[in-house]
Amino acid sequence: MSEQALEELSALAAIYCEPGACEVLAASETDGVIFRIQISVRELLDTDILLKLLFHLPVNYPSTLPEISVSSDQLTRAQCMDVKDKLLEQAKKHLSEPMVHELVLWIQQHLKYVIKQPATVCSEETTLSKGASTEDAMWMLLLHLDHMRAKAKYVRTVEKWASDLKLTGRLMFMGKIILILLQGDKSNIKEYLLLQKTSKVDVDSSGKKCKEKMISVLCETKVQSQHKRFQMFEVKKYSTLDQLQKEFETAGLASLFSEFVPPLLK
Repeated sequence: MSEQALEELSALAAIYCEPGACEVLAASETDGVIFRIQISVRELLDTDILLKLLFHLPVNYPSTLPEISVSSDQLTRAQCMDVKDKLLEQAKKHLSEPMVHELVLWIQQHLKYVIKQPATVCSEETTLSKGASTEDAMWMLLLHLDHMRAKAKYVRTVEKWASDLKLTGRLMFMGKIILILLQGDKSNIKEYLLLQKTSKVDVDSSGKKCKEKMISVLCETKVQSQHKRFQMFEVKKYSTLDQLQKEFETAGLASLFSEFVPPLLK
C-alpha cells in the first residue's frame, strides 16, 4: 500500500481509539486493506444512530476510490444504501488524496439530510409494517470450500465473521464436502464474501498463511417464503449424505440440495 494510505490508517486508529471503533479486518500486499469504523450519529429525532462503515482500500488507493459498505441496526437497508451512495459521491471529490476521515466527518454532519425517512430498527415486524415482504429483507448464500488445512482457526474465523455481520446459517462438514450456508442482510452477505476472498484464513502446504483460492459460490439468492429462517449460526458434522440432505430439507431447501450438492461427489 502507499505511504499515504498507511499514514492514514495510523491516524484513523488514533482518532477512533475507543474499543471496537476502528478495526482492521484483513490486509495484504495484493488486495489492500479492509477495515471497519463504527460511529454514533445524532439523528433528527434525537436518537443515536450507530453506523458501521466498512472500507476496502485497494493497493493503489488513494488514486483509486475505496469500496464502501454501510450497515446499521437503526436504519433500513434502503437508508444504508442511500448513505453508501452519498459517501461514494463525496469520495470522488477527494480522489488522489486520503479521504476516509473526511468521509466519516461528512456523514456525521449530513446523515439527517441523507436518510429520507425517520430511522427505525430494521426487524421483520417493521419491514412488514412498511408493506415489504421478509423475502426482500433476507438474502441467502451457499458456498463450497475445497479444504481446510488449519481447520480449528478457520472455523473460528468463519464463526466470528458470521457473528460480526449478524448472519445465521450453517458451516457443514460431510466427508470431504465443506459447505457454508448463510442468511442475512444482502449488504452483510456481500461483506462476508469480501472477507472470505481477501483474508488469509488458511495455511498452504508449507504452513504459511494464505487466502482462500478454492471457494465456489454455488448459489446467491433472496430467501423465499418456503425457506426456514435460521435463528443462529452453527457448525455441524454429518456422517452420511442422507443426514446432510435432511438438514436442507428441514430448512425448505431440498431443491438447493439436489441442484448443487450431488455434483460435488463426482
